[in-house]
Amino acid sequence: SELIRGFLLSGMPCPSSCPPGLLALMAPGLALMATFSLPSQAGDRRALPVEKPPGVKGRTLILLDVNTKSPVRIISENFLSLQLDPSIIHDGWLDFLRAGLLRTPARSLRRSLRLPPPSPEGGKAPAKRSPAGSRFPPSPPRRLGPRHDIVRSDIALDKQKGCKIAQHPDIMLELQREKAAQMHLVLLKEQFSNTYSNLTLTARSLDKLYNFADCSGLHLIFALNALRRNPNNSWNSSNALSLLKYSASKKYNISWELGNEPNNYRTLIGRSVNGSQLGKDYIQLRSLLQLIRTYSRANLYGPNIGRPRKNVIALLEGFMKVAGSTVDAVTWQHYYIDGRVAKVTDFLKTRLLDTLSDQIRKIQKVVNTYTPGKKIWLEGVGATSAGGMNNLSDSYAAGFLWLNTLGLLASQGIDVVVRHSFLDHGHNHLVDQNFNPLPDYWLSLLYKRLIGPKVLAIHVAGLQRKPRPGRVIRDKLRIYAHCTSYHNHNYVRGSITLYIINLHRSRKKIKLAGTLRDKIVHQYLLQPYGKDGLHSKSVQLNGQPLAMVDDGTLPELKPRPLRAGRTLVIPPLTMSFYVVKNVNALACRYR
Repeated sequence: SELIRGFLLSGMPCPSSCPPGLLALMAPGLALMATFSLPSQAGDRRALPVEKPPGVKGRTLILLDVNTKSPVRIISENFLSLQLDPSIIHDGWLDFLRAGLLRTPARSLRRSLRLPPPSPEGGKAPAKRSPAGSRFPPSPPRRLGPRHDIVRSDIALDKQKGCKIAQHPDIMLELQREKAAQMHLVLLKEQFSNTYSNLTLTARSLDKLYNFADCSGLHLIFALNALRRNPNNSWNSSNALSLLKYSASKKYNISWELGNEPNNYRTLIGRSVNGSQLGKDYIQLRSLLQLIRTYSRANLYGPNIGRPRKNVIALLEGFMKVAGSTVDAVTWQHYYIDGRVAKVTDFLKTRLLDTLSDQIRKIQKVVNTYTPGKKIWLEGVGATSAGGMNNLSDSYAAGFLWLNTLGLLASQGIDVVVRHSFLDHGHNHLVDQNFNPLPDYWLSLLYKRLIGPKVLAIHVAGLQRKPRPGRVIRDKLRIYAHCTSYHNHNYVRGSITLYIINLHRSRKKIKLAGTLRDKIVHQYLLQPYGKDGLHSKSVQLNGQPLAMVDDGTLPELKPRPLRAGRTLVIPPLTMSFYVVKNVNALACRYR
């Protein structure tokens, strides 16, 4: 079988990250970010002609309106997607994907699921074990397994009775957690020594992975191993062809990628692959897909480069010259900070939140030079690299980066974002090894339930600071606006959803003005639950703790209704969503 990297795309629920298995969730939604002293690309930011209400201090009140006539961006219905780490094939978690406590959260986020190869981002990306693009061993992976593997796989799936939920005794889960903890230490050792072992994907493993995606309403994106090279440095596709033929024989609906972080291949196989050769490899893969009837029209994504530094930009330019028209979307990855040195205060730094914006502009400049209008995906994103840190990258504090990432990407026209990851060996995941949803999962679920694909421009007045020469103002209150999701039948079309990040250590007051004035608002306020504060792995929604009701049931996400005209009071260090009902916004009436 072959070392691979894969992804899944689909409806609303979804899981996690890396080697021959990766999950990607996508959610409908558009957002626009507001910073109060700089002009916005999305629309006019001039002060509104609204008089200051009596008795309210001017410096504490923010006046907010939204342009409801037309959207400034329209992103994919699959905007929020998930990645599943291929390490689950090696550490045993693959056999638990049929558990109700995993499938139910995945189904609620369904959109897309990505399975990538291991990432070789030189310590900047989470450690992953997988074949197609990231951290691969220098020796070639074995080919798709022998006939008896395929036969056993068919029998196993027949026993599963389609999408039947599996029940696992507590002792099995405890043993699996111990096994996974040992594997985590092995992966960390490999990462720090920069030496990696092979990971083999059998037909049986692929069947289990596809069954999970299909039964969770996800679309799978699979990354093939690009590290198998011929003597002339061209891609050796023999292993991939075996995998493609097997997948086609099972009629699996899969989209494809080739490799992961090609800018790091030299550290993995001792030789680099330039952008031009990478483009030729993608053209070769497209030709293979066209030869197989099942995949003649399959989507192909790439090249999934790392952080766009100078040498990486040169690689992307070479790739776009040769194969820009071959891929359906251009992809790259971004991890904010090194998980080995991160502190909770890092997640509150506005400078860190803004680092992504510059990367977006660099990628867009190259793509629009060679293929104007080509869709761009951020196909691997996490708060921290190196697998993350316990009680940090899986805590409430990490949500500030995640929610701001969603708003920033949507407002700047990035079509899809793939979150690393749903479930894996590190601490960047959305679901822990007890199958409990973590804070970023609940944040993602609210986003999917409330946010539609149309981004709206906002107009803000108040709390403005005068810019100083040579100094960039980075505001701690960030506001995004979307049309409310059409899939949410609790709200009529024409409603608007705001989501707000308050990084201040004091509360902020927002008065809705213009088209939003005197409308009923539903509040969804997320705060940490328990004594751990920002380090908490549990959250409360409007004061009620969130947890699974049982293996197959998510809790009801109840809003708190606010009377028409009431000032929004945003508590310090919180994230919140506000649905402004019955605005009858022209931009939001139709899909």
